[in-house]
Amino acid sequence: MALFKVNAELREDVGKGASRRLRHAGKVPCVLYGADRDPRSLTLNHNEVLKLIEDEAFFSSIIEFTAEGSKKQKVVLKDMQRHPSKPVVMHMDFMRVDDKHQIVMHVPLHFEGAENSPAGKSSRVILDYQLNEVEITCFPKDLPEFISVDVSTFAAGDNLHLSNLKLPKGVTLTAFTHGDDEAYDAVVVSTSIVGEKPDTEDSDKETEEGSPEE
Repeated sequence: MALFKVNAELREDVGKGASRRLRHAGKVPCVLYGADRDPRSLTLNHNEVLKLIEDEAFFSSIIEFTAEGSKKQKVVLKDMQRHPSKPVVMHMDFMRVDDKHQIVMHVPLHFEGAENSPAGKSSRVILDYQLNEVEITCFPKDLPEFISVDVSTFAAGDNLHLSNLKLPKGVTLTAFTHGDDEAYDAVVVSTSIVGEKPDTEDSDKETEEGSPEE
């Protein structure tokens, strides 16, 4: 697991006006919460944040968090707000974690082998990736950066559901904690055939057999 280090600054000034001033000064307002402790309002350097979020693993890794020389804490990123049209991070939420409590996280899916699969080699078959991430529950030590999905054997007509995913040890899908597994067993990857036409000869024959003689 990649280890990311984040250094934050404490802030007392809160509210929309304060956040706007911080962003103009090249800072990202953030909140640190969890572990039965009071939330803390903090700021991060915006340029450093932009570098961190270039790595996909940052969103699904344990982060070493320090605020102005205080004790290092293990945290995860739980939410991030971006500007709708500018490369600007507006706000971030971090949650404290500890080794004794499970966490719920979204992790990306990495699809492997598509170009070598029968479906991938066919010009008439489309691989449709319907999910690009899943929500999991695990202890911090078991948190994966991503989950691999092997589609190298996929052919026309094949589908893969959540229940078909091969999960790392200690990881469970939160979708299956609601009771009825089948109801939440969403399709992850499906295949469809393009340009498929109905058999006109059979259709005409059925029409002729089913129509009365004049």
